[in-house]
Amino acid sequence: MTQQDQQAARPRRGSRFRMPSRRPAPAGAGAPSAPSQTGGLVRAVSGTTSRGIRQITQPLTRGLEQVAGQTEGVWRPVAGILRWVSPLGWTILALGVACWVVGVRWGWTELLMVAAAALVLFAICLVLALGRTKVRIVAEVDPRRVVVGEPATGRILVTNEARTPMLPILVELPVGLSAARFVLPALTPGNAHEELFVVPTSRRGVIQVGPATTVQGDPLGLMRRQLTWTERTELFVHPRTVALESLGAGLLRDLEGSTTEDVSMSDLAFHALREYQPGDDRRYIHWRSSAKAGKLLVRQFLDTRRSHVTVIVDPDPEQYRSGHGKTGQTDRDVERDVMAANAPTAIQRDVETAISVGSSIMVRVMLDEQDCTIVCGAQKVTKSVPQVGLDAMSRVEPGPVDLFATSLDAADLAPDTSTCFLVTGPHRPLIDLQRAAGQFQPEVTRVVVVIDPQADHGIRHGGGLVILTLRTLEDLRMLLVSGVAR
Repeated sequence: MTQQDQQAARPRRGSRFRMPSRRPAPAGAGAPSAPSQTGGLVRAVSGTTSRGIRQITQPLTRGLEQVAGQTEGVWRPVAGILRWVSPLGWTILALGVACWVVGVRWGWTELLMVAAAALVLFAICLVLALGRTKVRIVAEVDPRRVVVGEPATGRILVTNEARTPMLPILVELPVGLSAARFVLPALTPGNAHEELFVVPTSRRGVIQVGPATTVQGDPLGLMRRQLTWTERTELFVHPRTVALESLGAGLLRDLEGSTTEDVSMSDLAFHALREYQPGDDRRYIHWRSSAKAGKLLVRQFLDTRRSHVTVIVDPDPEQYRSGHGKTGQTDRDVERDVMAANAPTAIQRDVETAISVGSSIMVRVMLDEQDCTIVCGAQKVTKSVPQVGLDAMSRVEPGPVDLFATSLDAADLAPDTSTCFLVTGPHRPLIDLQRAAGQFQPEVTRVVVVIDPQADHGIRHGGGLVILTLRTLEDLRMLLVSGVAR
């Protein structure tokens, strides 16, 4: 190569010139902008970092789990003992340790004495909490089902099953929101001690009784060791009901139905004979009587029908007079009522009356051995016995509900409904009642029971509904006899 050729080749070696690619560029491809490049880089870095952290911590986590599983027999009893220490006990222990450290560091004899007293006290309380308690506890409530206001009593029987005498211990038995506490005397081996208690039943509901626990510790409360001995028991406080007369017949013909005054040409209850008319079924011709009378006579029957009554109770306090926001009460008045002992009963008084009305109708229908479906809030019972229905009504919690959706559920549970009762308050709009009752078949009798202590009791008809207005539960019997029973 000549010198001129070498000089001409030098610039080519140092240049950044590249031949253009012959591959076609993808559609829509262009020069990427700086933000997208930065975002992609950040995502890539963050993803790599999180994967790296997981790769580092995952073996450590697995190792800790293995160590915890292998040493469970050691740390679990220690953790159980640490749960005995009350907040006061932890405070005394922390005070003793702090005084000991400061006293040793600066040579304060007084602090060392305080530390010794605190630590010794903590150790003595720990020793008092140790030891095994071998007892047998029986907690009973009799009866298990009562009506609001009826007395309900219970008893708790504690038997010492150990071979050594038992020191006095404290037994706690939760009853609803409170707890009954009994300090048992010292019991010799095999002896038992019985305590009685009264369960308040002033309000409808389900009262949880138990479980019974023994509390072992020190008189100062530094240690508190609890052992559970019994299961939880439910006490049902049923709503108050009134005795009603039979509501009469329904719409569905049934072999076990009630006899009505409606004359029919095909049923089981024979009524009389009448002269044959064109179109009558020849199977019902009474030939012997026809021969004597000289003309054709046919049998005539009375309808027997079986009711399926559906009861819908509105548990929304806002729809009643006693509900907050509808009585003209101020927030201070409502807060004062809430702080009172009978506040829930005062605010939800009309709701409880509505639940009692629905329960009374349900019990009467079931005693007539007819089908009944009752829906109140989240509680739904169909074709059952009075005890199950009353238990469900005891569990009802007052609160806002969608009356239309509740009626849909009731119609699905009882598509063969013959009579529908809807129990609500005076603040529920009539259009809502019509929409709720409209979920049932047109031939269904629709009865709305309005609980209004400030109105006169009476019966009126409107919008395809029979509307009964009552002030108290005692008015229900008279209104049903006048407006519904047939």
